[in-house]
Amino acid sequence: MTISRRDALKTLAASPIFRLKPEATLRAASQSGFRVQAEDPALTALADVVLPSEADKKAAIAAFVSWIDNYKEGADTDHGYGNTRVRATGPSPANSYPAQIAALDNAARAAGATSFAAASLERRRTIVEAAIAAAKIERLPTRPTGGHIASDLMGHYFNSSAANDLCYRAAINRDACRGLAGSDLPPKGGSYLQIK
Repeated sequence: MTISRRDALKTLAASPIFRLKPEATLRAASQSGFRVQAEDPALTALADVVLPSEADKKAAIAAFVSWIDNYKEGADTDHGYGNTRVRATGPSPANSYPAQIAALDNAARAAGATSFAAASLERRRTIVEAAIAAAKIERLPTRPTGGHIASDLMGHYFNSSAANDLCYRAAINRDACRGLAGSDLPPKGGSYLQIK
């Protein structure tokens, strides 16, 4: 007895192993139940501590929250150069954020404030430094990892095009294509170094 390729594919497709979950089920399974809110006072207070004073903190928080909201657990990632193994993304970094925010609030209460957001900037800085040291974070991640919400926010911002533009005080727009027209001109802005 021979089986056609079409019949074989139908049989495989009917197998429970190969059934695809509906998109809503996949999304629900990948979410931790915790959603980072851009308007969260603790996140705003954290941004005041870890981001440069000249940074557009509202935009930085919005970009961070968007990245977290669009994170997909189990998604295939691109393999690095010379590495043929494709890896899947792990659990959402946001899974660890509720406990970390609660710990920031508890540390602020222990210091006499009603919450982390209500503590003075200096007190918040001390609390964040202690939290990052306790998490044993020595390098900023290139993308959020869940190690600590403070280092994730910093890493996300400092690896962004906005941080690059602020650093050079020029509209370099690293992550945007300027096209060929005007590509011989330096970016608009302040102190852009030109090699002669």
